[in-house]
Amino acid sequence: MGADTINIMQNTNTDKKIVTRFAPSPTGFMHIGGVRTALFAYLFAKKNNGTFILRIEDTDKEREVPGSIEHIQKSLKWLGIDWDIGPRNPGEFGSVIQSERLPSYLKVAKELIEKGFAYPDPYTSGELEEFRKKADEEKRPFLFRDHRPETFGEWNGKSPLRFKIPEVKRYKWLDAVRGNLEAGAEALDDFILIKGDGYPTYNFAHIVDDFNMGVTHVIRGDEFISSTPRFLSLYDALGIEYPVFVSLPPILKDDRSKKLGKRDGAKDILEYKTEGYLPEAMLNFLALIGWNPGTEQEVFTKSELIEAFDLNKIQKAGGAFNEEKLDWMNKEHLKGLPIDTVIKEVSERLSKVEQFAKSSRINDLDFMKKVSQNIIQHISKWGDIDTMSEAGELSYYFNASSYPVELLAWKESTLEESKTHLTWVMEILEKADENIFSSAEKIKFLIFDYATEKGRGNVLWPLRVSLSGLEKSPDPFALIFIFGRVESIERIKIAIRKI
Repeated sequence: MGADTINIMQNTNTDKKIVTRFAPSPTGFMHIGGVRTALFAYLFAKKNNGTFILRIEDTDKEREVPGSIEHIQKSLKWLGIDWDIGPRNPGEFGSVIQSERLPSYLKVAKELIEKGFAYPDPYTSGELEEFRKKADEEKRPFLFRDHRPETFGEWNGKSPLRFKIPEVKRYKWLDAVRGNLEAGAEALDDFILIKGDGYPTYNFAHIVDDFNMGVTHVIRGDEFISSTPRFLSLYDALGIEYPVFVSLPPILKDDRSKKLGKRDGAKDILEYKTEGYLPEAMLNFLALIGWNPGTEQEVFTKSELIEAFDLNKIQKAGGAFNEEKLDWMNKEHLKGLPIDTVIKEVSERLSKVEQFAKSSRINDLDFMKKVSQNIIQHISKWGDIDTMSEAGELSYYFNASSYPVELLAWKESTLEESKTHLTWVMEILEKADENIFSSAEKIKFLIFDYATEKGRGNVLWPLRVSLSGLEKSPDPFALIFIFGRVESIERIKIAIRKI
C-alpha cells in the first residue's frame, strides 16, 4: 500500500480476522493510560470475535524491572482483561516476549540490508553529539540522514544498524480516530533498527511483530502520531500493508491542564485494588475516558462494554481522570453486589480489627447482614471500611461508646429537653409490637411524627448520639433496627442516666 491517503473502506480490514495487541514494557509500573489502551484493544477484539494478544516489549534492558512481566499479567487479570495469546500461551508465531524473538528481527534486518535499506552506523557517540551541537548553532533540526555515509561497510552485529529512508517525501495516512493526517520530510530520518547491544528498537521491533502476529489494528496513545511517518517508511521498505492506526486521546489531570503522570498522583493500577475499588468499576470508568457510547448510560458491565464498543465513538480530545467520578461509579457497582458478597467483604475487613474480631457479633450472620447493609450505603470503596475502622467510626456497632454528656444536646436545646425526648422514645420502644423492629422504615414511622412536632434535631440528634456516641453516624432508625429493641433501649437508658 502506498503513501497516498488510504481509502476508509480499505483501512477497516473487514476481510481479515481482527487481531489487536497490548504491548507494554516491563518497567514496573502499570499506568492507567496503558491499562486503558489494553482495555480498548481488548474490547474491540472481543466485539468482533477477534484475537487479543498480550506482548511484552522488553528490548530496553536498562529500564526493565524484575517481576514486571508478572505484574503486568496480574494487573490485567484483576481487571478481567483476558488475553488469547500471551506470555504463557504463545501463538503459532512463537513467543510474545521480544527478547525471545531476536532471530526474527535479525532476519528482517538482513533483508533490509540486502535491499539497501539498512546500514551500520559508523559514528561514535561523541561524533553524533558534535553533529547535534552544530545543528543547534545553525538553528536547524538535527537529522541523521544529513550525515548518512555514501558507502557502507558490512554490519558486524556489534554496531547500531540504521534504517535508510527509501524516499524523503510527504506522507499521508488515515487514523481511525484523527482522520486524515500528514507530515512532511522533517518527520523522516534514518533511525536505529538494532542497537549495539543486539536488541531491536521499538520503532523496528513492533512493526516486525505486528506483521508476524497478524495484527490488524494498532491501538495506542496519540504520542506515536509524530513517529508514524517513519513507521510508514519502514512498512513501505518491507513491502507490507499498513494496519489500521487507532490513536487514543490522552488521559488528563482532573483540571485538564496536562497529561496525567506519576508526578500528578497517577497510581499503579493495583493500588486501586488495594484501596478497595472493584475491577468492574475501574473498567467501566476507564472505558468512558475518551470514549462516548452515545447514550445516557454510564454504568456498564464488561459484557455491555463489549457490546457497545465502537472505534468511531472514540473522541479526539483528551479525557480527565476524575477520582470523584471513579468513587461514584464504584459506589454504583457496589450497589449491584449480592448481599452475601457484601457481608463476606465487610466481615473480613472488620475481622482484621482486634476489638471486632473478639466480639461474638462478628459471627452473628443476622447482625452482620444488617451492619453490612448499612455500611455499604456510606462507602464508595471497600477501603473506606478500613479508614472508618481506624478512625473509630465503626466501634459503636460492637460496643456502646463513651461520649461527653454535652454531645447529647442539639444546638440551642438543653440537656433536660434531650432527656425528655429520649425518655419518650425509650417508652415508645418498650411498648411497641415486635414486628415494628423488622425494618428501619417501621421504626421511623413510630417516632417521626413526634420528632417533627418537637423539632427533628431536638429529638433525633440526642437519639442518634445515645446509640452511636458520635456526631456523625447513620440515622437512628437504622441503628435501632440493627441493635434491636433490647440493646437500643439499654443505650438510651445509659444516655438518660448521663444527664
